[in-house]
Amino acid sequence: MTELTNKQVVLKDYVSGFPKESDMVLTSSTLKLKLPEGSKDVLVKNLYLSCDPYMRDRMNNTGSLSYFESFKPGSPITGRGVAKVLDSGDPNFKEGDLIWGMTGWEEYSIIPATPTLFKIQHTDVPLSYYIGILGMPGLTAYTGFYEICSPKKGEYVFISAASGAVGQLAGQFAKLLGCYVVGSAGSKEKVDLLKNKFGFDEAFNYKEEPDLNAALKRYFPEGIDIYFENVGGKMLDAVLLNLRDRARISVCGMISQYNLQQPEGVHNLTSLIFKRARMEGFLVSDCYHLYPKFLELVLPHIKEGKIAYVEDVAEGLESAPAALVGLFSGRNVGKQVVVVSRE
Repeated sequence: MTELTNKQVVLKDYVSGFPKESDMVLTSSTLKLKLPEGSKDVLVKNLYLSCDPYMRDRMNNTGSLSYFESFKPGSPITGRGVAKVLDSGDPNFKEGDLIWGMTGWEEYSIIPATPTLFKIQHTDVPLSYYIGILGMPGLTAYTGFYEICSPKKGEYVFISAASGAVGQLAGQFAKLLGCYVVGSAGSKEKVDLLKNKFGFDEAFNYKEEPDLNAALKRYFPEGIDIYFENVGGKMLDAVLLNLRDRARISVCGMISQYNLQQPEGVHNLTSLIFKRARMEGFLVSDCYHLYPKFLELVLPHIKEGKIAYVEDVAEGLESAPAALVGLFSGRNVGKQVVVVSRE
C-alpha cells in the first residue's frame, strides 16, 4: 500500500490579538493512500483552499462563534476547499470525483461525508470558483441579499468590505436587480475595482474618510435602504445614522472586531426604532438547502459574463499562513485562494 509524506499547516497555539504567520507552522506526516476497511470517510487530494475571515475566531481558545469549534493546537487547520477523491467509503462519492466542502490545510485529507460535502457537477468553470463565487461566499452573498433583505428595484444599497469574496458578489446582485449601489474598501486599487470591474455606481476608501457619517450622507443623500454588513464597529454606527424608513441590515460579518480583545460598542441602535428598520444576522450553514436555487441563478450569469469575479491566488501550501493573515490587513484583492495542486 502506497504511503506518502503529507505536508500540513498546523496551528502552534491559540492566538490573542492580531494573528501572525508564526502562529502557524508547516510540518508533515505520513498517510496511506487507501482508507481502512469499513471506513465511511472520503480520502481526498486537496487542490484549492479558501482563506476566510471567520477562521480568525477559530484560532481563539473559546471562539465566540457557536457553529464552529476552535482549531486544535498541534493539528492541521481546517477550512473549505476543493479536492479530488482518491478513495471513498461512502457510496455517494467515488474515485475521481471532484468535491468542495470542509477539508484540512494539507496535501491529503481524510474527511467525513457530511451533507455539506458537495460533488462538483459543473466543471466548465474554474474549479477554484467552488470556494468562492460558487461556494460558501457566493451562497452567503445570495442569502444575505435576497433572502434576508428582500430587495426591490431602485433601492439604495451599501456594501462594506465590498471588494472581498462576499461583498463583490452582493453588490453585483444588487446591480443586476436595478439598485443604486455604493461600496467601501481600503485602497484606491480596490475602489477602482468596484467601479470599473464590478459596476458599482460609487465607491470610497474608508481610510480617507475622517467622518464616515458625512461620507455616507454624501453618497446617500436620501439614505440607505439595504446595508450588507461585513465590517461592524464605526462603519455600522455611521450606517445606523443614515437609514431610510423600513431599512434592512444583513449582518454577514464584522471583520473590524475579530482581532480586538475588547470589541467596540455600537451607539446608534435607537435608529432601528425610529426608522422601523430590521437588522438580522445569519449563518450560511443554515442555508445550504438554497444551494440548488442559488446555482440556478448564478451559473448563467457567470457564463454570460454578467457577473465579474476576482481572485487573489497564493501558490503552494507554504503560502497559506501569509495568505490567511493578509485578510486582516486588507492585503488581498478579491477572494483569497491558496493553490495546493492544480492536478
